[in-house]
Amino acid sequence: MSARDQPGSATDRIRAVFADAGCTGWLHARRCDGSPDEVSVRGAERVVIASVYKLLLLVAFCRQVDDGRLDPTARITIDPTDCTPGPTGIAALHDPVTLSRRDLATSMMTVSDNAAADVLLGEIGLAAVTDLAEELKLADTRVVGGTADQLRGLVRDTDTHSTAEAFAALADNDAAWTVSAYDPAYASATTAEEMTRLLGELWSGRVLSTASTEFVRAVMGKQVWPHRIAAAFPHRGVLVAGKTGTIGVIRNEVAVVEFPGEIPVAVAVFTRAARADPMLPVVDTAIGEAARIAVTELRRPH
Repeated sequence: MSARDQPGSATDRIRAVFADAGCTGWLHARRCDGSPDEVSVRGAERVVIASVYKLLLLVAFCRQVDDGRLDPTARITIDPTDCTPGPTGIAALHDPVTLSRRDLATSMMTVSDNAAADVLLGEIGLAAVTDLAEELKLADTRVVGGTADQLRGLVRDTDTHSTAEAFAALADNDAAWTVSAYDPAYASATTAEEMTRLLGELWSGRVLSTASTEFVRAVMGKQVWPHRIAAAFPHRGVLVAGKTGTIGVIRNEVAVVEFPGEIPVAVAVFTRAARADPMLPVVDTAIGEAARIAVTELRRPH
């Protein structure tokens, strides 16, 4: 049963939020109890996944841990000068650092650490992520590479010489860039509906072992970014476990929102802004407001 598309409905209000923020938006929300109730605004359309792909990578990593193929406590030494650029995590450091695989996964999720993600992807292989999507019947979800691959594509498409130059070019509102990173036909992509389906399966415990399920929930609950979905639920006792994704005009977040005594609600919001400014708080706020409307529509007691 979908929220009805009529004036004053949840979907109508969500569309208005996106329009007011000057962005195109895609949203899907469902309760994590297997019920058919949903809120959907273009939820079945393919969208660029950006760093939300790290959620799939985390689950694929945990699968290999559950199968005994990887030791999560094994230690790896990484030199920041040799790793994928990024504003957070290992790439922001100056000296070689040694940490465990599960701490790599934690950094990847909590601060969207690009370097940690690419190291972890190298550890498990892209095929493990692809196989996971196929097994879970996420037919429209495709991960074509890690962050390093994405950044190389940006440099190529903008005809620049470095990642910094590429992002500076993308931030120019007077230039109309057509880059593969913005096109779900070429970039890693998914749908909002498939991401809430994945989150619902994760929260149900049907995808991973109990220990790995708890690890995923805990790590997602420690994400440091409060400016999108979490900002819409500043209430005592409300838990928000999420993963953001951002590249140029693309701003996304998927999350599970849980009120005390209520069934958790999975929500996925993907946006593409009309402007290319590096910071667009109006779009970040819209992501949170759209999520709030959808979650409110679906809230139910246990």
